[in-house]
Amino acid sequence: MAYKVKEVTDLVGVSVRTLHHYDEIGLLVPDSVNAAGYRLYTDRNLERLQQILFFKEIGFALQEIKAMLESPDFDRKRALIGHKELLLRKKKRLEDIIETVDRTIASVEGGIPMRKEQLFESFDRTPLEEHKKKYAAEAREKYGSETMDAVEKRAGSYTKEQWADIMGQSERIYAKAAAAMEAGPSSRMAQEAAAELRQWITGHFYDCTPEIFRGLGDLYVTDERFTANIDRHGAGLAAFLKEAMHIYCDRLEGAGEDTANR
Repeated sequence: MAYKVKEVTDLVGVSVRTLHHYDEIGLLVPDSVNAAGYRLYTDRNLERLQQILFFKEIGFALQEIKAMLESPDFDRKRALIGHKELLLRKKKRLEDIIETVDRTIASVEGGIPMRKEQLFESFDRTPLEEHKKKYAAEAREKYGSETMDAVEKRAGSYTKEQWADIMGQSERIYAKAAAAMEAGPSSRMAQEAAAELRQWITGHFYDCTPEIFRGLGDLYVTDERFTANIDRHGAGLAAFLKEAMHIYCDRLEGAGEDTANR
């Protein structure tokens, strides 16, 4: 069945301008254009549009979405599972905010007064301090004080808005890794996710050498706290990511750092 632009906008809720833009950048190209010049979309186009909207919802840029959808390793079912995991996390956060609203209403009506911290705890997207305290000792032992001092120095310089952006980047990387699970840790998408993860660490925290990156992958599966945190993005993702990171490091060592990064 073929759908005109107006029919797609009525069905999906996106604007005509949005569909035209997606066509112009090659993100969602209609199946055909009829003699009268109308763009015609098929059910396959609608399935692709659904994926685009899912990826947009969790924060991916349009060019990133285009690259993922066009990857030969892309798997729709795996991607949907990854979307669900992230949406469930968003749902949990909204539930926490609703609970804070209810407690605030009760406090205003004469109930138990709320501490200042309780007023805002559900809005905290990046519980960095707790995370740092939990892993600081192990990280110092594994990577050395110099590396961890660099982490703390850089981490302390970021604003809350910057942290939200940084953590959003990590969620997109984990979602990409989850979408690549069925294709395997050596697949192009999995290796892209591994490379992006290393670049993310180096760009925001410390110089993540291949040796450190390989050790970090090991930590993802040997430390149950790391495992539990990463597996929230997809069951078994920590173990999968460890394998992808090891393959990535093997390729760097085999090709040489400079060649592998071209």
